[in-house]
Amino acid sequence: MFRKALIMMMAVMLALLLLAGCQSATVTTPISSATTASVTTDTTTAATSATTSDTAASSAAASVSAADALAENGEIEVVSVDNASESAAVVEGDAVAIALNGDSISADSAAVVIDGSTATITAAGVYSLSGTLTDGQIIVETEDEAVVTLVLNGVDITSSTSAPIAVMSAEEVAVVLADGATNTLTDAASYVYPSADVDEPNAALFSNADLTISGNGALTVNGNYNDAISSDDGLVIAGGTLVVNAVDDGIRGKDYLAIQGGTITVTSGGDGLKASEDTDATLGYVTISGGVIQVTAAGDAITAETDVITSDGQFTLVAGGGSGGVVAADASAKGIKGLVSVVIDGGTFAIDSADDAIHSNADITINGGTFSIATGDDAVHADTSLTVNGGVINVTTSYEGLESGIITLNAGDIRVVASDDGINVAGGVDSSGMMAGPGRGGRGQGGPGGMQNLDATTYTGSNFLYINGGTIVVDANGDGLDANGAIIMTGGMVVVNGPTNDGNGALDYDGGFNISGGTIVTAGSAGMLQSPDAASAQNSVLIYVGQAAAGTLIHIQNSAGEDVLTFAPTKSYAAVTLSSAELVSGETYTVYVGGSATGTANGGLYSDGAYTPGTELGSFTVSSAVTTLGMR
Repeated sequence: MFRKALIMMMAVMLALLLLAGCQSATVTTPISSATTASVTTDTTTAATSATTSDTAASSAAASVSAADALAENGEIEVVSVDNASESAAVVEGDAVAIALNGDSISADSAAVVIDGSTATITAAGVYSLSGTLTDGQIIVETEDEAVVTLVLNGVDITSSTSAPIAVMSAEEVAVVLADGATNTLTDAASYVYPSADVDEPNAALFSNADLTISGNGALTVNGNYNDAISSDDGLVIAGGTLVVNAVDDGIRGKDYLAIQGGTITVTSGGDGLKASEDTDATLGYVTISGGVIQVTAAGDAITAETDVITSDGQFTLVAGGGSGGVVAADASAKGIKGLVSVVIDGGTFAIDSADDAIHSNADITINGGTFSIATGDDAVHADTSLTVNGGVINVTTSYEGLESGIITLNAGDIRVVASDDGINVAGGVDSSGMMAGPGRGGRGQGGPGGMQNLDATTYTGSNFLYINGGTIVVDANGDGLDANGAIIMTGGMVVVNGPTNDGNGALDYDGGFNISGGTIVTAGSAGMLQSPDAASAQNSVLIYVGQAAAGTLIHIQNSAGEDVLTFAPTKSYAAVTLSSAELVSGETYTVYVGGSATGTANGGLYSDGAYTPGTELGSFTVSSAVTTLGMR
């Protein structure tokens, strides 16, 4: 709760600040050793940038687990249902049998009040429903404090005026899908209410109480009026095979939506999976810990007023028609959206969205998982902070790859293809990539060596890119790494296949770039060429090559003939920047262009092979933190 309140306060402060601002050598490639991730930045390195410690601390604070995020939310009310015992109750005759007979209903219990083709359940207990109801309704309306259990044992219920199943009042309700049973619920295209001030039920399977769906059977829900499945309290899905079709939202839990298992397929004209409570900071969240989930939504595939929290599951999410879709300016078609936070510990995600693939108005933390992302906007966007502690993130199509005011990359394998910036550090709310052109983040040309008088250790702004570990491979038509602030790098491996036009740069920052560990190699145009700061503890080199075609090798070796770099950029390039622990002060290095190489290429970077020399470009001796070879 405290974290959420703090996030909301920070968001308000950020908005106020923005308003104020609106004024043959063997290739052993030591780079591979830098891929070992370290989640905790070395304290010695941190001391070199003491002025940024407060920002670093706030960034670290955003790194939370799924369990941490759940602990700050309201408790999930899982209706205690033993599917085996409920099934046994049906077999042994302990459950109240409700038979659906086309246009009539029969039941031998005073707790079931029948009026034509409508049955009202008035007491807690176990009820087994079977048969077909061509035009009718099952209502639950009881003041009992015990659980009402509805065992769907092969039902097909249609209503021409309302919801097939409506829980109007109850303490808790469990819907159990009987083993091997196939069930279908279909509501009306328009509802008939008793008066103008009544608007419930409003979904094919509707509940005013906490609702749990479980079992090993199947359920198809057709929501022709509004939502398909909706609870005005909490909604838990623990099992079953669900096929959901809705003109608006597919599955909605107002207080929360908790998915623990099952196979769920949703097709919706609005949002797919949703939690909508927006007045209580501890509610309005979606949590998913398992299941196979496929959502095709015109709006957001998964959306929460507060948090989206996942720890496991298999997800196939399509939003807004996919990455080629067009979204209205006032619409949202995101893959995963948590307005307060998104926390992902694990799972397998295939996301194809017209809008951002993963989005938060505040913080995103990715601790694990495997992601395949295609998007018409940003792949991962957080207004305040984005932290990656692990996982495999593969962005095949995006406007911008990763975007946030503070980005911290501690571990993981991240691969980004972007039509504009690959990784963009920028404060404030999201700007749609579908309404802007490439290169919008670029600044003035820095000349040879870029803006090398900058020093990240003295930067006093609030936007940061921290790279502490992991493997990051970027292919960007705009800037590769674009920081409207400072870059601090202590570890990891970064490969940037940058832009070919001089209006963008493989590196683009305005608050400095301090590097003390790891390896970064970039290739691209020379018009805005930048390198790490001259105050950095680790050496760097800028190399102007004139113009080289895509795939042309650039090779650097030391005076002993040992490989430092063998790199085949995937696009044409005019300049290369390298920073590595292998660039030793006082050592002389020779640079070759062309030739051939064997071994394994990772983003164009070769290892474990041999290089056959091409044309010698020249040599340089490292005499300062930034060395330049050649001229533009």
